[in-house]
Amino acid sequence: MKKSDLPVKHCATCGLPFTWRKKWERCWDEVRYCSERCRRQKKSAPASNQ
Repeated sequence: MKKSDLPVKHCATCGLPFTWRKKWERCWDEVRYCSERCRRQKKSAPASNQ
């Protein structure tokens, strides 16, 4: 599988796109943030286009 074929989501905090990762294989539907930093800042920043 090519990296370009992987699913993409947009981060709920920063709005940047991020791609599927192997560690998210079982919980991809629940993943909302691109990083721990964005997850920690979720209350201080408004949600963007999603």
